[in-house]
Amino acid sequence: MVHHRRGLRRLLADDPLLAQFEAALAADDLPAAGLGPARLAMLDYAIKLTRTPWAMRRADVDALRAVGFGDADVLAIAEVAGYYAYVNRIADGLGVELESDDE
Repeated sequence: MVHHRRGLRRLLADDPLLAQFEAALAADDLPAAGLGPARLAMLDYAIKLTRTPWAMRRADVDALRAVGFGDADVLAIAEVAGYYAYVNRIADGLGVELESDDE
């Protein structure tokens, strides 16, 4: 999260929402971030895929479909989560220093 904060800040363009999201993430209480059901389902999926990929089941995909995501959306969510996991592991493995969030 720290490494990608600048991009998230730019995309959200809402510093109070970003702060609320960061606090909810730190407390492991995503519903406290005030996000809608689709975003929460997407984040739950991405977090599970990142932390425990071996535990993924068809029900995880079904939960995304239940809030309106189609097959292409599910694929994109999995690809982005997988890509960030890959890039972060490469950066961590090489000891890449994190950039400052100061602008």
